[in-house]
Amino acid sequence: MSQTTPSATDLEHLAAAVAAARKGRSEGGIPIGAALVVDGEILATGSNQRVQLGSAIRHGETDCLENAGRLPARVYAKATMVTTLSPCDMCTGAILLYKIPRVIVGENRTFRGAEDLLRSRGVEVIVVDDPACVQMMTDFIDEEPELWNEDIGV
Repeated sequence: MSQTTPSATDLEHLAAAVAAARKGRSEGGIPIGAALVVDGEILATGSNQRVQLGSAIRHGETDCLENAGRLPARVYAKATMVTTLSPCDMCTGAILLYKIPRVIVGENRTFRGAEDLLRSRGVEVIVVDDPACVQMMTDFIDEEPELWNEDIGV
């Protein structure tokens, strides 16, 4: 049976992703964070590093995957990607490539990514609509609209 609401543990893992996002923002970056969770354990966290590293592809989820390092397919097959913001097409592609079966999304009000594509491919997507995630992105978009537009390819 598919779960439609996050568990208390999911919310704890989202807090780790939020902490990664806030750290990234404190470094002058874009406040999007992620955590890769397997069997209730956080294997890695990451944050959008496009500004800090001058990277074209280090979004929160891809940075998290990079920080986790190479993992066997059996590990991804039981993983959950927890992210503060709805995954963009690039991050959705990484989730699908590694066959990560579950995604917890902090919020999708400020940006709605490819959630429908994930669902159409059998990925369980749970949107928390976390007020802290919404506020963090709303503040950032108000403060740095040009940087935000660059990040989402506008």
